[in-house]
Amino acid sequence: MDIARPELKQRRRRRRLILAGIIGALAIAAGIGLAALGPAIPAVERSSVLIDTVQRGELLREVRGPGTLVPKEIRWIAAETSARVERVLVKPGARVEADTVILQLSNPEVDDQLLAATAALTAAQSDLAAKRTDLRSRLLDQQSSLAQARTDYETARMQAESEKVVAEKGIIPAVQYRKSLVALEQLKFRVGIEEQRVAEFERNIAAQLAAEQARLDQLANTRELRKRQADALAVRAGIGGILQSVPVEEGQQVAAGGNLARVARPGELMAELRIAETQAKDIVVDQPARIDTRNGIVAGRVLRVDPAVQNGSVQVDVEMTGELPAGARPDLTVDGTIEIERLADVLHVGRPAFGQPESEVRLFRVDADGIAQRVAVRLGRGSVNRIEVRDGLAVGDRVVLSDTSAWDQSESLRLR
Repeated sequence: MDIARPELKQRRRRRRLILAGIIGALAIAAGIGLAALGPAIPAVERSSVLIDTVQRGELLREVRGPGTLVPKEIRWIAAETSARVERVLVKPGARVEADTVILQLSNPEVDDQLLAATAALTAAQSDLAAKRTDLRSRLLDQQSSLAQARTDYETARMQAESEKVVAEKGIIPAVQYRKSLVALEQLKFRVGIEEQRVAEFERNIAAQLAAEQARLDQLANTRELRKRQADALAVRAGIGGILQSVPVEEGQQVAAGGNLARVARPGELMAELRIAETQAKDIVVDQPARIDTRNGIVAGRVLRVDPAVQNGSVQVDVEMTGELPAGARPDLTVDGTIEIERLADVLHVGRPAFGQPESEVRLFRVDADGIAQRVAVRLGRGSVNRIEVRDGLAVGDRVVLSDTSAWDQSESLRLR
Protein backbone atom coordinates (compact mmCIF):
# COMPACT_ATOMS: atom_id res chain seq x y z
CA MET A 1 0.00 0.00 0.00
CA ASP A 2 1.11 3.58 -0.70
CA ILE A 3 2.50 5.55 2.20
CA ALA A 4 1.73 9.28 2.32
CA ARG A 5 4.81 11.49 2.46
CA PRO A 6 3.77 15.20 2.83
CA GLU A 7 7.36 16.43 3.28
CA LEU A 8 8.11 15.65 -0.38
CA LYS A 9 5.23 17.84 -1.57
CA GLN A 10 6.46 20.74 0.60
CA ARG A 11 10.00 20.28 -0.69
CA ARG A 12 8.83 20.50 -4.32
CA ARG A 13 6.78 23.61 -3.52
CA ARG A 14 9.79 25.29 -1.94
CA ARG A 15 11.94 24.51 -4.99
CA ARG A 16 9.33 26.06 -7.28
CA LEU A 17 9.12 29.22 -5.15
CA ILE A 18 12.90 29.53 -5.04
CA LEU A 19 13.16 29.06 -8.83
CA ALA A 20 10.41 31.62 -9.43
CA GLY A 21 12.16 34.11 -7.16
CA ILE A 22 15.48 33.61 -8.96
CA ILE A 23 13.81 34.10 -12.36
CA GLY A 24 12.01 37.23 -11.12
CA ALA A 25 15.24 38.67 -9.71
CA LEU A 26 17.04 38.00 -12.98
CA ALA A 27 14.24 39.69 -14.93
CA ILE A 28 14.33 42.73 -12.64
CA ALA A 29 18.13 42.94 -12.92
CA ALA A 30 17.93 42.66 -16.72
CA GLY A 31 15.32 45.44 -16.86
CA ILE A 32 17.42 47.70 -14.67
CA GLY A 33 20.45 47.01 -16.82
CA LEU A 34 18.62 47.76 -20.06
CA ALA A 35 17.17 50.94 -18.58
CA ALA A 36 20.65 52.04 -17.57
CA LEU A 37 22.00 51.39 -21.06
CA GLY A 38 19.31 53.58 -22.74
CA PRO A 39 18.30 53.24 -26.38
CA ALA A 40 20.69 51.55 -28.79
CA ILE A 41 23.01 53.84 -30.84
CA PRO A 42 22.10 53.75 -34.55
CA ALA A 43 24.82 52.35 -36.77
CA VAL A 44 25.65 54.04 -40.08
CA GLU A 45 27.98 52.94 -42.86
CA ARG A 46 30.96 55.28 -42.92
CA SER A 47 31.01 55.26 -46.71
CA SER A 48 27.42 56.51 -46.87
CA VAL A 49 28.12 59.86 -45.19
CA LEU A 50 30.41 62.76 -46.05
CA ILE A 51 32.92 63.69 -43.36
CA ASP A 52 35.16 66.76 -43.38
CA THR A 53 37.82 68.17 -41.05
CA VAL A 54 37.72 71.67 -39.59
CA GLN A 55 40.66 73.77 -40.82
CA ARG A 56 42.07 77.21 -40.07
CA GLY A 57 43.37 79.42 -42.84
CA GLU A 58 42.21 81.50 -45.79
CA LEU A 59 38.61 81.08 -46.92
CA LEU A 60 37.73 82.19 -50.43
CA ARG A 61 34.10 83.27 -50.53
CA GLU A 62 32.47 82.51 -53.87
CA VAL A 63 29.03 82.17 -55.37
CA ARG A 64 28.16 80.00 -58.32
CA GLY A 65 25.36 79.85 -60.84
CA PRO A 66 24.49 78.54 -64.28
CA GLY A 67 24.12 80.73 -67.32
CA THR A 68 24.56 81.13 -71.05
CA LEU A 69 26.89 82.97 -73.38
CA VAL A 70 25.27 85.86 -75.22
CA PRO A 71 26.67 88.41 -77.67
CA LYS A 72 27.83 91.59 -75.99
CA GLU A 73 26.59 93.67 -78.92
CA ILE A 74 23.26 92.75 -80.52
CA ARG A 75 21.46 94.85 -83.10
CA TRP A 76 17.77 94.36 -83.78
CA ILE A 77 16.77 95.76 -87.16
CA ALA A 78 13.23 97.17 -87.18
CA ALA A 79 10.99 98.25 -90.04
CA GLU A 80 10.93 102.01 -90.64
CA THR A 81 7.46 101.84 -92.18
CA SER A 82 4.80 99.25 -92.85
CA ALA A 83 5.88 97.24 -95.89
CA ARG A 84 5.73 93.89 -97.66
CA VAL A 85 8.64 91.47 -97.63
CA GLU A 86 9.64 90.90 -101.25
CA ARG A 87 12.81 88.80 -100.81
CA VAL A 88 14.92 87.28 -98.05
CA LEU A 89 18.45 87.62 -99.39
CA VAL A 90 20.51 86.23 -96.47
CA LYS A 91 19.70 83.26 -94.22
CA PRO A 92 20.41 83.05 -90.46
CA GLY A 93 23.91 81.88 -89.60
CA ALA A 94 25.61 83.76 -92.44
CA ARG A 95 28.32 86.34 -91.81
CA VAL A 96 27.27 89.83 -92.84
CA GLU A 97 28.93 93.23 -93.15
CA ALA A 98 27.44 96.59 -92.21
CA ASP A 99 26.16 97.26 -95.75
CA THR A 100 24.92 93.74 -96.50
CA VAL A 101 21.30 93.78 -97.68
CA ILE A 102 19.37 91.14 -95.73
CA LEU A 103 15.79 91.81 -96.86
CA GLN A 104 14.13 93.69 -99.69
CA LEU A 105 10.83 95.37 -98.77
CA SER A 106 8.32 97.28 -100.87
CA ASN A 107 5.84 100.08 -100.17
CA PRO A 108 4.55 102.24 -103.07
CA GLU A 109 3.33 104.92 -100.66
CA VAL A 110 6.88 105.51 -99.44
CA ASP A 111 8.09 106.11 -103.01
CA ASP A 112 5.23 108.53 -103.68
CA GLN A 113 5.91 110.41 -100.45
CA LEU A 114 9.58 110.73 -101.40
CA LEU A 115 8.67 112.24 -104.80
CA ALA A 116 6.22 114.68 -103.19
CA ALA A 117 8.75 115.72 -100.54
CA THR A 118 11.43 116.26 -103.21
CA ALA A 119 9.08 118.42 -105.31
CA ALA A 120 8.03 120.51 -102.30
CA LEU A 121 11.66 121.08 -101.34
CA THR A 122 12.57 122.18 -104.89
CA ALA A 123 9.63 124.60 -105.01
CA ALA A 124 10.56 126.07 -101.63
CA GLN A 125 14.15 126.57 -102.77
CA SER A 126 12.91 128.45 -105.86
CA ASP A 127 10.55 130.57 -103.73
CA LEU A 128 13.38 131.46 -101.39
CA ALA A 129 15.64 132.51 -104.26
CA ALA A 130 12.86 134.66 -105.79
CA LYS A 131 12.05 136.19 -102.42
CA ARG A 132 15.68 137.04 -101.80
CA THR A 133 15.99 138.70 -105.24
CA ASP A 134 12.81 140.75 -104.76
CA LEU A 135 13.84 141.93 -101.31
CA ARG A 136 17.30 142.89 -102.47
CA SER A 137 15.79 144.93 -105.35
CA ARG A 138 13.52 146.77 -102.94
CA LEU A 139 16.46 147.38 -100.62
CA LEU A 140 18.38 148.93 -103.49
CA ASP A 141 15.45 151.30 -104.12
CA GLN A 142 15.50 152.35 -100.48
CA GLN A 143 19.26 152.85 -100.57
CA SER A 144 18.88 154.93 -103.76
CA SER A 145 16.36 157.23 -102.04
CA LEU A 146 18.77 157.57 -99.12
CA ALA A 147 21.62 158.47 -101.49
CA GLN A 148 19.47 161.11 -103.25
CA ALA A 149 18.49 162.61 -99.89
CA ARG A 150 22.12 162.86 -98.86
CA THR A 151 23.03 164.50 -102.17
CA ASP A 152 20.27 167.09 -101.80
CA TYR A 153 21.41 167.78 -98.24
CA GLU A 154 25.03 168.30 -99.24
CA THR A 155 23.98 170.62 -102.08
CA ALA A 156 21.81 172.68 -99.74
CA ARG A 157 24.59 172.80 -97.14
CA MET A 158 27.12 174.16 -99.63
CA GLN A 159 24.61 176.74 -100.90
CA ALA A 160 23.85 177.89 -97.34
CA GLU A 161 27.55 178.26 -96.59
CA SER A 162 28.10 180.39 -99.71
CA GLU A 163 25.02 182.57 -99.02
CA LYS A 164 26.23 183.19 -95.47
CA VAL A 165 29.29 185.10 -96.72
CA VAL A 166 27.42 187.27 -99.21
CA ALA A 167 24.54 187.86 -96.77
CA GLU A 168 27.00 189.20 -94.18
CA LYS A 169 28.31 191.65 -96.83
CA GLY A 170 24.74 192.72 -97.69
CA ILE A 171 24.92 191.49 -101.24
CA ILE A 172 21.78 189.30 -100.76
CA PRO A 173 18.91 189.79 -98.37
CA ALA A 174 19.26 188.07 -95.00
CA VAL A 175 15.86 186.46 -95.43
CA GLN A 176 17.10 184.48 -98.40
CA TYR A 177 19.91 183.08 -96.27
CA ARG A 178 17.46 182.09 -93.51
CA LYS A 179 15.27 180.29 -96.10
CA SER A 180 18.33 178.32 -97.18
CA LEU A 181 18.96 177.33 -93.55
CA VAL A 182 15.35 176.13 -93.15
CA ALA A 183 15.61 174.09 -96.35
CA LEU A 184 18.90 172.62 -95.05
CA GLU A 185 17.27 171.50 -91.81
CA GLN A 186 14.41 169.85 -93.72
CA LEU A 187 16.85 167.94 -95.93
CA LYS A 188 18.83 166.84 -92.88
CA PHE A 189 15.65 165.48 -91.30
CA ARG A 190 14.81 163.71 -94.57
CA VAL A 191 18.22 162.03 -94.59
CA GLY A 192 17.56 160.69 -91.07
CA ILE A 193 14.15 159.35 -92.15
CA GLU A 194 15.65 157.61 -95.17
CA GLU A 195 18.40 156.06 -93.02
CA GLN A 196 15.76 154.68 -90.61
CA ARG A 197 13.73 153.31 -93.54
CA VAL A 198 16.79 151.48 -94.89
CA ALA A 199 17.66 150.02 -91.45
CA GLU A 200 14.08 148.85 -90.84
CA PHE A 201 13.89 147.33 -94.31
CA GLU A 202 17.15 145.42 -93.74
CA ARG A 203 15.73 143.98 -90.51
CA ASN A 204 12.52 143.10 -92.34
CA ILE A 205 14.53 141.31 -95.02
CA ALA A 206 16.38 139.28 -92.41
CA ALA A 207 13.12 138.25 -90.70
CA GLN A 208 11.41 137.25 -93.97
CA LEU A 209 14.42 135.28 -95.18
CA ALA A 210 14.72 133.53 -91.79
CA ALA A 211 11.07 132.47 -91.97
CA GLU A 212 11.52 131.19 -95.53
CA GLN A 213 14.73 129.38 -94.50
CA ALA A 214 12.95 127.69 -91.57
CA ARG A 215 10.22 126.47 -93.92
CA LEU A 216 12.89 125.26 -96.33
CA ASP A 217 14.72 123.41 -93.53
CA GLN A 218 11.47 121.73 -92.46
CA LEU A 219 10.84 120.55 -96.01
CA ALA A 220 14.45 119.36 -96.27
CA ASN A 221 14.06 117.31 -93.07
CA THR A 222 10.83 115.82 -94.39
CA ARG A 223 12.56 114.93 -97.62
CA GLU A 224 15.45 113.31 -95.71
CA LEU A 225 12.94 111.31 -93.67
CA ARG A 226 11.17 110.10 -96.80
CA LYS A 227 14.50 109.24 -98.40
CA ARG A 228 15.62 107.34 -95.30
CA GLN A 229 12.34 105.42 -95.29
CA ALA A 230 12.78 104.60 -98.96
CA ASP A 231 16.39 103.50 -98.41
CA ALA A 232 15.27 101.40 -95.42
CA LEU A 233 13.21 99.22 -97.76
CA ALA A 234 16.57 97.60 -98.52
CA VAL A 235 17.21 96.26 -95.00
CA ARG A 236 20.94 96.32 -94.20
CA ALA A 237 22.80 94.66 -91.32
CA GLY A 238 24.23 97.88 -89.90
CA ILE A 239 27.15 96.09 -88.17
CA GLY A 240 29.50 93.32 -89.15
CA GLY A 241 28.75 90.00 -87.49
CA ILE A 242 26.56 86.91 -87.70
CA LEU A 243 22.92 87.05 -88.77
CA GLN A 244 21.18 85.25 -85.92
CA SER A 245 17.52 85.34 -86.92
CA VAL A 246 15.10 86.60 -89.58
CA PRO A 247 11.60 86.26 -88.05
CA VAL A 248 9.74 87.15 -91.29
CA GLU A 249 8.96 85.36 -94.54
CA GLU A 250 8.62 86.42 -98.16
CA GLY A 251 5.20 87.90 -98.87
CA GLN A 252 4.59 88.79 -95.24
CA GLN A 253 3.23 92.24 -94.34
CA VAL A 254 5.19 93.89 -91.53
CA ALA A 255 4.17 96.88 -89.40
CA ALA A 256 6.30 99.90 -88.66
CA GLY A 257 8.62 99.12 -85.75
CA GLY A 258 8.37 95.35 -86.20
CA ASN A 259 11.58 93.34 -85.82
CA LEU A 260 13.00 92.12 -89.12
CA ALA A 261 16.40 90.64 -88.22
CA ARG A 262 18.95 90.29 -85.43
CA VAL A 263 22.70 90.64 -85.96
CA ALA A 264 25.37 89.99 -83.32
CA ARG A 265 29.14 90.27 -83.13
CA PRO A 266 30.26 86.66 -82.48
CA GLY A 267 33.72 87.51 -81.14
CA GLU A 268 32.41 89.68 -78.29
CA LEU A 269 30.52 87.40 -75.90
CA MET A 270 29.55 87.79 -72.26
CA ALA A 271 27.97 85.42 -69.76
CA GLU A 272 24.52 85.94 -68.29
CA LEU A 273 24.54 84.06 -64.96
CA ARG A 274 21.54 83.25 -62.78
CA ILE A 275 22.58 83.55 -59.13
CA ALA A 276 20.22 82.52 -56.32
CA GLU A 277 18.71 85.58 -54.65
CA THR A 278 20.05 84.49 -51.24
CA GLN A 279 23.63 84.53 -52.57
CA ALA A 280 23.48 87.63 -54.77
CA LYS A 281 23.41 90.23 -52.00
CA ASP A 282 27.21 90.57 -51.85
CA ILE A 283 27.85 90.75 -55.61
CA VAL A 284 29.07 94.12 -56.90
CA VAL A 285 30.43 95.40 -60.21
CA ASP A 286 34.09 94.61 -61.11
CA GLN A 287 34.37 91.53 -58.88
CA PRO A 288 36.52 88.79 -60.52
CA ALA A 289 34.78 85.76 -61.97
CA ARG A 290 35.51 82.47 -63.74
CA ILE A 291 33.36 81.06 -66.53
CA ASP A 292 33.46 77.31 -67.19
CA THR A 293 32.58 76.71 -70.86
CA ARG A 294 33.02 72.92 -70.59
CA ASN A 295 35.98 73.42 -72.93
CA GLY A 296 38.07 75.64 -70.70
CA ILE A 297 37.79 78.24 -67.94
CA VAL A 298 37.81 81.91 -68.92
CA ALA A 299 38.56 84.82 -66.56
CA GLY A 300 36.04 87.63 -66.38
CA ARG A 301 34.64 90.43 -64.25
CA VAL A 302 31.14 91.41 -63.14
CA LEU A 303 29.74 93.93 -65.60
CA ARG A 304 26.18 94.41 -64.29
CA VAL A 305 23.90 93.13 -61.53
CA ASP A 306 20.18 93.14 -62.33
CA PRO A 307 18.29 95.03 -59.60
CA ALA A 308 15.21 92.79 -60.01
CA VAL A 309 14.66 89.19 -58.90
CA GLN A 310 13.08 86.79 -61.38
CA ASN A 311 12.01 83.28 -60.42
CA GLY A 312 14.17 83.32 -57.30
CA SER A 313 17.39 84.34 -59.07
CA VAL A 314 19.27 87.50 -60.02
CA GLN A 315 20.83 87.95 -63.44
CA VAL A 316 24.52 88.89 -63.34
CA ASP A 317 26.35 89.88 -66.54
CA VAL A 318 30.02 88.87 -66.66
CA GLU A 319 32.40 90.37 -69.20
CA MET A 320 35.14 88.09 -70.53
CA THR A 321 38.67 89.34 -69.88
CA GLY A 322 40.40 86.14 -70.99
CA GLU A 323 40.52 84.50 -74.40
CA LEU A 324 37.51 82.38 -75.29
CA PRO A 325 38.24 78.73 -76.13
CA ALA A 326 37.43 77.22 -79.49
CA GLY A 327 33.77 76.34 -79.83
CA ALA A 328 32.45 79.18 -77.68
CA ARG A 329 29.33 80.53 -79.32
CA PRO A 330 26.08 82.32 -78.39
CA ASP A 331 23.56 80.37 -76.25
CA LEU A 332 26.27 77.98 -74.99
CA THR A 333 25.45 76.74 -71.46
CA VAL A 334 28.14 77.67 -68.92
CA ASP A 335 28.77 77.71 -65.18
CA GLY A 336 30.07 80.85 -63.52
CA THR A 337 31.86 81.41 -60.22
CA ILE A 338 32.14 84.92 -58.76
CA GLU A 339 34.76 85.72 -56.11
CA ILE A 340 33.22 87.77 -53.29
CA GLU A 341 36.12 88.18 -50.85
CA ARG A 342 39.07 86.41 -49.22
CA LEU A 343 38.89 85.81 -45.46
CA ALA A 344 42.28 85.37 -43.79
CA ASP A 345 42.89 83.09 -40.76
CA VAL A 346 39.37 81.80 -40.06
CA LEU A 347 37.98 78.43 -39.03
CA HIS A 348 36.15 76.79 -41.92
CA VAL A 349 34.72 73.46 -42.90
CA GLY A 350 32.87 71.93 -45.81
CA ARG A 351 29.38 73.30 -46.17
CA PRO A 352 26.92 70.94 -44.44
CA ALA A 353 23.54 70.01 -45.84
CA PHE A 354 20.98 72.69 -44.98
CA GLY A 355 23.74 74.83 -43.41
CA GLN A 356 23.01 78.44 -44.23
CA PRO A 357 25.39 81.36 -43.54
CA GLU A 358 24.90 83.24 -40.29
CA SER A 359 22.87 80.43 -38.69
CA GLU A 360 23.16 77.81 -35.94
CA VAL A 361 23.00 74.07 -36.73
CA ARG A 362 23.53 70.79 -34.86
CA LEU A 363 26.19 68.61 -36.45
CA PHE A 364 27.57 65.18 -35.60
CA ARG A 365 31.21 65.40 -34.46
CA VAL A 366 33.12 62.14 -34.96
CA ASP A 367 35.64 60.94 -32.35
CA ALA A 368 38.54 58.53 -32.76
CA ASP A 369 36.35 55.51 -31.91
CA GLY A 370 33.90 56.24 -34.72
CA ILE A 371 31.18 57.58 -32.42
CA ALA A 372 29.50 60.75 -33.65
CA GLN A 373 28.03 63.05 -31.02
CA ARG A 374 25.66 65.88 -31.91
CA VAL A 375 27.02 69.37 -31.09
CA ALA A 376 25.69 72.89 -31.61
CA VAL A 377 27.69 74.86 -34.20
CA ARG A 378 27.34 78.54 -35.08
CA LEU A 379 28.16 79.26 -38.72
CA GLY A 380 29.35 82.53 -40.26
CA ARG A 381 29.99 83.66 -43.80
CA GLY A 382 29.65 81.05 -46.50
CA SER A 383 31.10 80.20 -49.88
CA VAL A 384 30.12 77.75 -52.62
CA ASN A 385 31.26 74.59 -50.81
CA ARG A 386 32.82 75.84 -47.55
CA ILE A 387 31.58 77.93 -44.65
CA GLU A 388 33.07 79.83 -41.71
CA VAL A 389 32.80 78.29 -38.22
CA ARG A 390 32.16 80.90 -35.53
CA ASP A 391 31.70 78.62 -32.50
CA GLY A 392 31.23 74.98 -31.48
CA LEU A 393 34.16 73.34 -33.30
CA ALA A 394 37.95 73.43 -33.17
CA VAL A 395 40.76 72.79 -35.61
CA GLY A 396 40.99 69.09 -36.45
CA ASP A 397 37.40 68.22 -35.49
CA ARG A 398 35.74 65.88 -37.95
CA VAL A 399 32.04 66.44 -38.62
CA VAL A 400 29.39 64.76 -40.74
CA LEU A 401 28.25 67.06 -43.59
CA SER A 402 25.62 64.77 -45.09
CA ASP A 403 21.89 65.08 -44.47
CA THR A 404 21.24 63.50 -41.06
CA SER A 405 17.52 64.29 -40.80
CA ALA A 406 16.82 60.53 -40.59
CA TRP A 407 18.49 60.50 -37.15
CA ASP A 408 16.96 63.66 -35.70
CA GLN A 409 15.85 61.70 -32.61
CA SER A 410 19.37 60.42 -31.89
CA GLU A 411 22.16 62.30 -30.19
CA SER A 412 24.81 59.79 -31.24
CA LEU A 413 25.71 57.70 -34.28
CA ARG A 414 28.08 54.77 -34.65
CA LEU A 415 30.13 54.79 -37.86
CA ARG A 416 31.18 51.35 -38.96
